[in-house]
Amino acid sequence: MRRVTGTYNSVRARGSVAVLAALGLTLAGCGGGEDTSSANPAAVTINSPAQIAQVSADDYNENENGLITGSTLSRWVNDWVNERPEGITGRLVILQSREGAAGAEYVRSSGTSIATYLVPDGEWIQTRDNGVTVTESVVPDGPSMDAFLNKYNIDPQKDMIVCSMGAGGNAIAMRQGRCWYMFRYWGVDKRNLALLNGDNAWQVSSGQMTAADFQATASSPPFTGRASVRDLPVDNTALQASIAEMIAVTTPTPQNNTQDGVMIWDARSLGQYSAGEARELGERGCTDPVCGDGGLDYMLYFQNAGARQGHPNGTLQLQYTRFLVPAEGYRYKDKAEITAYLNGEPDADGVQFVDNTYQPVGVGNAYQPGDTMYVYCETTFRAMITGVASAAILGLPTRFYDGAMTEWNSLSNIITDQGTPILPANSPWRTDLADTSFFRAAISPDVVGARVISDPYSDRSDAHIRADRLYKLGGGESGGSGGGGGVAPPANPCGG
Repeated sequence: MRRVTGTYNSVRARGSVAVLAALGLTLAGCGGGEDTSSANPAAVTINSPAQIAQVSADDYNENENGLITGSTLSRWVNDWVNERPEGITGRLVILQSREGAAGAEYVRSSGTSIATYLVPDGEWIQTRDNGVTVTESVVPDGPSMDAFLNKYNIDPQKDMIVCSMGAGGNAIAMRQGRCWYMFRYWGVDKRNLALLNGDNAWQVSSGQMTAADFQATASSPPFTGRASVRDLPVDNTALQASIAEMIAVTTPTPQNNTQDGVMIWDARSLGQYSAGEARELGERGCTDPVCGDGGLDYMLYFQNAGARQGHPNGTLQLQYTRFLVPAEGYRYKDKAEITAYLNGEPDADGVQFVDNTYQPVGVGNAYQPGDTMYVYCETTFRAMITGVASAAILGLPTRFYDGAMTEWNSLSNIITDQGTPILPANSPWRTDLADTSFFRAAISPDVVGARVISDPYSDRSDAHIRADRLYKLGGGESGGSGGGGGVAPPANPCGG
C-alpha cells in the first residue's frame, strides 16, 4: 500500500474534495498489525490482510489446511475420527463445484461424519450494490451465508471444509478459489478450511487417492444447519478492496513503483492488459513470450460490452493460467515455481511478470517484501487463482478487488449505446483519467453497454462491506448498500 497515513483525499487530491474527504479511507496498517478501534473489540477481532494470509509448506503433502493433496484427503476419508487435523471436532465437508469423471465422481461420504455436496455456481457469488455501482459477482452477504451453512449443515468452527473442483478446468478452479475466498472473508479460521489440489480423476491417476475413495452420487443437502457467520468472532473483510481503495493505490503515472508497499496484479491476458497493443505466448497465435498486436483489431480484447480496456496505473501482468498444470488435473504448480514468478523470474517458456511497457520487469522487480497484493481480472474469477497462490500458498498480504475491470472500465465519462455517458464528467469516481488508468476506449458507443450506477456522487464505495461488518455485530441485514440497527460497524484496517 502507499506509505502514507490519511484519507483518500490526501493520497489522490483531485476534484470533488468534500465528497472524497468524506470517504475517510485510513490506509495505514493494511499490510499488517491489528486495528483495535472496533465499536466492540471484545466481540470481534479485526484482521489485516497479513493476518488473513497463510503460508503453505514447501511440500503440499504436509499441509493440514490451505492447499492439501489427495493423499491427505484420502487419509481423512478412510479414518476421519483418528486422522482429522488437530482442533477439528466436527465433520469433514467436501464442497465440489462439478461432478468428477466416471469412477471419481464424488469423494466418498461416510455416515454422519463425512459428506460431499455439489454446489451450484451461483452460491459462491451474489449481485450487490457498493453504493456507486452494482456488481454481479461479489462475496455473498450475511443472510446468504447463513442460508448456505444451513443448507449444507456446516459448523464453521468445528468442521473441516474442503473446497474441491471435482472435474478439472480453468473455470472450475476459479470457483474453487471463490469457495476459499468466501469462507475466509466471513471469518472461517484457516484451520477449518482447505482446497484440494487437482481434480478427482488426477487424484486417482497420480496414485494419491484410489477409486475406493469415491462414489457415484453426491450427498443430499440436509438443510439442518444452525450455525451463523455471526458466531465467528473475526472480521476478515479487509480481504476485499473497494473501488476507492483501488483508486488510492494506483500510481499517478503508468510505471510501477517498487517502493510504495503495493503490488497490483492483473491476472488477465496481456492482450486485455494492453488493450490490444501486445499479446503473450499462446494468445492469438503469439509464439514468443511477448508479441506485438500484429495489426489485430484491438476490440477483440474487450469483454462484457466494456467502455474501454486497459489497466490501472502501476499494475503488473502475469496471466493466471501460468499457475495451474492442466495435464495434471489443473493442480497448482509447486511452491518454488510460484515463488520464482513473484520474484520476477521467467519460467521455462520465458514468461514472467511484465509492466506497462509490456517488457519483463526483471528479477527482483515484481513482489517486494512487505507489499500488500491487490489482485483482479475482468470479474475477479481468474484472480481467484492468483489470489490463492498469493494468499494461501505464499502467505502474502492479499486483497481481492471484486468489482474488477468490469466495474473499473465502467467508471467512465464514455457514451453507451443508450446515448448517454456512464458517469457524468464531474463524478468523483471516474477512472478514465491519465493519473489513474491506461486505456483505449471502445471504437463506438454502439458496442458499449449501459452499467448500473447506483450513485455517481456517492460518498462511499464500500456500502456492501460495511453492511457485512454490521451484520457480524448483529446490527441488521447484510445486503448491498443496506445495513441497519443501532450499532456502528468497526473500523476497517484498510479503510473504506
